[in-house]
Amino acid sequence: MFIQTETTPNPATLKFLPGREVLGNGTLEVHTPEEADRSPLAQRLFDVVGVSGVFLGSDFVTVTKAHGEWPQIKPAILGAIMEHFMSGAPVLADGVAVDADEDAEFYAPDDAEIVATVKELIATRVRPAVANDGGDITFRGFRDGIVYLNMKGSCSGCPSSTATLKNGIQNLLCHFVPEVKAVEAV
Repeated sequence: MFIQTETTPNPATLKFLPGREVLGNGTLEVHTPEEADRSPLAQRLFDVVGVSGVFLGSDFVTVTKAHGEWPQIKPAILGAIMEHFMSGAPVLADGVAVDADEDAEFYAPDDAEIVATVKELIATRVRPAVANDGGDITFRGFRDGIVYLNMKGSCSGCPSSTATLKNGIQNLLCHFVPEVKAVEAV
């Protein structure tokens, strides 16, 4: 099994491409070893000293480190991913669902058409680009002209995430949806 790695804009996060489906649809973000019981793969990765976060995407895994240097941590992460997929164990524990995009959304019923347009732009123009960097951005709400987004994976805590949010996503949404005045991370 050959696992490719890619850097991300977040220097604390690396993207691992195992060459096979990880989750297919949806995502799963795990921030602590206690949350890792949701995924046998995440459990293996949290066993690696220095790992502070795991994000599972359609065909990739991003791992965030709290400390240490990638040349020392990366071989253990590669080994954990390879061991997991070679074992045939499931990626998710029994009964665990992937993160749904609709969780905890808020907006006024009168704004449903605006929200539908915003969601379509995020799905077609933003999420594919962000997935290339090992992360995900999902819609959370719309109120008083402000779009609220949830940043996951390598986007969470990335030094360039504010620039991406304000200069990229906000400009895109304001251009296509005049009712949008600003974009904020939740």
